[in-house]
Amino acid sequence: MAVTHPLPQEVAEPCYHCGLPVPDGAHYRVTIEDRERPMCCPGCQAVARAIVEAGLTDFYRHRNAPSRRIEELVPASLGKLELYDRPELQEGFVRQGEGPIREAALILEGITCAACVWLNERHVGTLPGVVEFRVNYSTHRAQLKWDPERIRLSEILAAITAIGYRAHPFDPDRQEAIHRRERALALRRLAVAALGAMQVMMLATAMYFGDHYGMEPELRHFMRWTSLLIAFPVVFYSGGSFFKGAWRDLRLGRPGMDVPVALAIGGAFVASAWHTWQGAGEIYFDSATMFTFFLLTGRYLEMGARHRAGQLSEELARVLPATALRLDEGDREEPVPIGALTPGDRILVRPGETVSADGRVLEGESSLDESLLTGESLPVAKGVGMEVIGGAVNVESPLVIRVERVGAETVLSSIVRLLDRAQSEKPAIARLADRVAGYFVVGVLMVTAGVGAWWWSRAPESAFEIVLSVLVVTCPCALSLATPAAITAATAALTRLGVLTTRGHALESLARATHVIFDKTGTLTYGRLRLTRVEPTRELTEDHCRELAAALERGSEHPLGRAVALNAAGRLRAEDIRNHPGRGVEGLVDGRRYRIGKPEFVAELKDAAMVEPPRDPMVTSMVTPMVTRVALGDEQGLLAWLVLADSLREDAAASVAALQAKGLEVQLLSGDRPEVVAHMAAQAGIHRVEGGLLPQDKLERVKALQAQGAVVAMVGDGINDAPVLAAAQVSLAMGSGTQLAQTAADMVLLADRLDYLVRGVEMARRTLAIIRQNLIWAVSYNLLALPLAATGVIAPWMAAIGMSLSSLLVVANALRLKETDS
Repeated sequence: MAVTHPLPQEVAEPCYHCGLPVPDGAHYRVTIEDRERPMCCPGCQAVARAIVEAGLTDFYRHRNAPSRRIEELVPASLGKLELYDRPELQEGFVRQGEGPIREAALILEGITCAACVWLNERHVGTLPGVVEFRVNYSTHRAQLKWDPERIRLSEILAAITAIGYRAHPFDPDRQEAIHRRERALALRRLAVAALGAMQVMMLATAMYFGDHYGMEPELRHFMRWTSLLIAFPVVFYSGGSFFKGAWRDLRLGRPGMDVPVALAIGGAFVASAWHTWQGAGEIYFDSATMFTFFLLTGRYLEMGARHRAGQLSEELARVLPATALRLDEGDREEPVPIGALTPGDRILVRPGETVSADGRVLEGESSLDESLLTGESLPVAKGVGMEVIGGAVNVESPLVIRVERVGAETVLSSIVRLLDRAQSEKPAIARLADRVAGYFVVGVLMVTAGVGAWWWSRAPESAFEIVLSVLVVTCPCALSLATPAAITAATAALTRLGVLTTRGHALESLARATHVIFDKTGTLTYGRLRLTRVEPTRELTEDHCRELAAALERGSEHPLGRAVALNAAGRLRAEDIRNHPGRGVEGLVDGRRYRIGKPEFVAELKDAAMVEPPRDPMVTSMVTPMVTRVALGDEQGLLAWLVLADSLREDAAASVAALQAKGLEVQLLSGDRPEVVAHMAAQAGIHRVEGGLLPQDKLERVKALQAQGAVVAMVGDGINDAPVLAAAQVSLAMGSGTQLAQTAADMVLLADRLDYLVRGVEMARRTLAIIRQNLIWAVSYNLLALPLAATGVIAPWMAAIGMSLSSLLVVANALRLKETDS
């Protein structure tokens, strides 16, 4: 039962949150449901703001009475992380991994720099039961794998909260809201810092001139106090995040880059405030405010670049529509949320609409724009029986699609997960930079202490200013940003080109590759039968024979039938189609009966002797893959021979030549017949080739090369390629390959084009070069600036400008990788 509290007459309204009287003079207010509500204390104000920012104002609307006890001050959805342990809640964002392992995508709030990423990964990664925890610095998304038998999800979220961050399940709309709040807060802090720094600098300039031309002591004293009052909100509001981060780092015993920043800003302000109080000594309000302003400017611009570099994951996550048109048994349309779709449902996709799930075309013919998913700029023709990907845009005609995969099982979801994994995983060079940055902070603090002691013993009046310059100029922001900025920009650019990077080390390993090894079937070749030529035997043209064959085979599930149907414009329609399993298909086209299939089956239509296919010298010499001949005829006899074969990809020879021109040794290892493999290799321009190999043989060849010091990039397609893909330093799978091959691979060529492999090598080498440039610049800058600051050449305000420009230069250099987006 609620306890009533008599209110003084002068108090018009009790605390909206807890119901207690609002003390005289209290001005704590929170806007709830478009109205300012009074609060009795900062605690109620803070909790109420948290409830509003989390979108949980329904808490106030549905509660029975104001919150009285401490445990009631936070609603259950904010205060009880145990909710996330419920199976029904986890269905929306948790996936089943190998064995008992669970996987989830989270958003982390409070990430401000690479050191925050390092801290979270180290802290959460050491929890018993956590298998893997990686944070993507650009998107602030974390990939978590844990064993629910050893640790609960709520315990992991609580551990993140304990170090000053907040984690919750990934949601694209919520992430965008977080980004908006982050930008708004950063702009407010930057605006306060800019205005304060300008005012303090004007006062500092006046006092500098006063030192030369004379100034009344009273006026100087007034300007000092005015500078202190202006600098206070700049340091403690705009720069508050630096102090919060530094305190968190020190409390956990893991000094990050906020520690020297907070020491510099806080030390300058405290010393200046003390000298102002004493009325004597130097003041550094201008340096403290300018450093805060430049650092916030750098972080704001870096935040904008980081958001842009991480936009691809958000675009992919948002590409699916919110609803779909589901067809019932009577073909009536029913709009439903895509979360309500299940395998087997039929959906209608009109022109201009986005396919809402993976499936197969049941009715209609159209073209789909898959550019966002595969990088392929031209629309892809789709007909009955063909697979479609959720997220593709229908261009021309309506399609009826049978849903086969929904939710986390779709191709789009797999791409998003693999992209996040790649951007959050760190290559060796990034892990080295992180370790160096951690030791660098400790080194800076030790060097600063040594420099301060040396100057204190010789020129005490200059010691503090020089120590301040050293702390500012050596902030390791650029060193920590050097690698993640480049990796994020490169993986986003490559994904737009059609090369999905699924592992963090892939770019670095591909850039260092010395050998590229291809499998044949499905890699250098298309891996499926294609209609290579049509040989008419009567007066009909090749195109007309092709159209007749496609009309008969349209809707066929047989691989030969699908291959024939794909190579026609669809101008003819067949009726009374009859399928004769194992023999062929017959039907009526424009009133005439035709047959397609085995020669003896076609010959029966005329009641003639079996038609013998012509001898093909390319087949008898066994120098090409297996060739299949299909007969097409009518009641008058044979009309044409259709020749189907697996053929070399159109861009294979050019891609191999481009790789060789880049200094890579290209080899072909295949399980197919040696003579067939040799012929294909000759067509592709590959000189080192072996055929008739078992999967174990391929694995041994790769390991032998690696033993000689080679860095191997393996390009494969099928299930039998999974072991050798896993063994190579970097592996690439074709987008049309098996799921197992793609899972084992480090990169996936989504568009099924080998020239994208060449682009991947170019991008990988550029990325590694830019990472090296960034690291060299960051280290060189510190090595150059540190002696200048330690000898008093660089003033604190100059150090602030130099440090900020150094960080911006690193980010701008990394964003050059996005120039290949087009």
